[in-house]
Amino acid sequence: MYRSARTGLAILALVCASVSAHARDRTTDDLARRTVERRAVEAVIWGMPAVNAELMAQAALAVKGDFNQVVYWSRPVGWKNQTLTPNPDTIYLMPLYNTKDVGPMVLEIPPAMEDASITGSIDDAWQEALEDVGPSGVDKGQGGKYLILPPGYKDKAPDGYIALPSNTYAGFALLRSNLNSGSDADIAKAVAYGKRIRFYPLSRAANPPETKFVDAIDILFDCTIPYDLRFFQTLDRVVQREPWLVRDKIMIDHLKAIGIEKGTPFNPDARTRTILNDAAREAHAWLVDKYDKAYFPPPFYEGAHWATPGSVEVIEGLSTHFAKPDSYPVDSRAVSYSVGFFSAKHLGPGQFYLMSIVDKAGKPFDGGSSYRLSVPANAPVKLYWSVTVYDRVTHALIRDMKWASRSSNTQGLAKNADGSVDIYFGPKAPDGKASNWIPTSADGTFEVLFRFYGPEKPLFDKTWRLADVETN
Repeated sequence: MYRSARTGLAILALVCASVSAHARDRTTDDLARRTVERRAVEAVIWGMPAVNAELMAQAALAVKGDFNQVVYWSRPVGWKNQTLTPNPDTIYLMPLYNTKDVGPMVLEIPPAMEDASITGSIDDAWQEALEDVGPSGVDKGQGGKYLILPPGYKDKAPDGYIALPSNTYAGFALLRSNLNSGSDADIAKAVAYGKRIRFYPLSRAANPPETKFVDAIDILFDCTIPYDLRFFQTLDRVVQREPWLVRDKIMIDHLKAIGIEKGTPFNPDARTRTILNDAAREAHAWLVDKYDKAYFPPPFYEGAHWATPGSVEVIEGLSTHFAKPDSYPVDSRAVSYSVGFFSAKHLGPGQFYLMSIVDKAGKPFDGGSSYRLSVPANAPVKLYWSVTVYDRVTHALIRDMKWASRSSNTQGLAKNADGSVDIYFGPKAPDGKASNWIPTSADGTFEVLFRFYGPEKPLFDKTWRLADVETN
């Protein structure tokens, strides 16, 4: 036994000596570099939703928009709208708020009409929903004055307002003025109705200034995620403007290690820039791997390949500011916001989404191949359904395509005798099927998102089932 103990101590001494030698091999410089790399990767994962939102604000500035104004698209968006997974079958309006200097902001939503309504939500800078608006929101279609309050605001909100305390100074509302059809007349009607919203500081409520609308149609509005130094530059803008949330204070030292610190200019030297660029690429590779292999939860339909684009934890957390004490799914949240933007307070009443990244056989979609999706009759929607194709790499609309979607309100959409609709994807339209075809890039890959606006019970009890996409 004594000999065994001596042998064990000898082995332990050898191990300790080896570890000590290994530690000596790592210079202070090596350790510093590895710390920056490691913490930069984590910064990308943690900061994804805030950077995603800030990129939209910066894109608005590039088209002469600004905070506390409304960026809108006067027609359904085309490929030059390079936000992540946008809807090309609606009229978008995006009020961008910043309460830091002006105080509370008022967003007035007009009453819904028989042939006009808004579906949307108001999000903070982390894209966590403050509330939904319109028929599926607090105002229940009666219209209302939503009052966005700055962090720490103590005054009582005036009567007649729907008070929305925000954890951040900045954020945005994503509003969709719903189309009855894709005709020019209905598009113009939806634009006119959407522009009835009003957006102004509470301090000027007695005599509200005119709301400024900035049209971004046909202008490159690029919000794709840059996996390089620009990601950290964008994250720094958020850190400088916004207060630290208690849940995120662990990141203060993590960000300081890579040169991002509140009140201090972000100006990394050439060596650090190289490290940050490499770390951003590594984070991107990690996100792609998670998205490909483990992003989607169990399929919405048993044995099928459609799923809600986000984990249950993330969807719940975004609508509650991650109120559960033992849940903060930062990894899954990063994957979600590397693919899309925006969150609703209550996913389901106003809109619902199903996404697929593979065909019926389980193979990833190839832009050079041809596919067919059969949409059964009597789709469970009060408003409309739409199906959209996105670039699998950027998660934005495929560049240089004439259109990216087909919907139940697409002009000239052909229906089958039983009321079902066949939608085709591929680099060329099948003979006689151009009205139901969505073009893809022959040298790329893609993903498919199916939207339900005004979803109804048969969707959720699954008595209505969306088929998988098949090769054609």
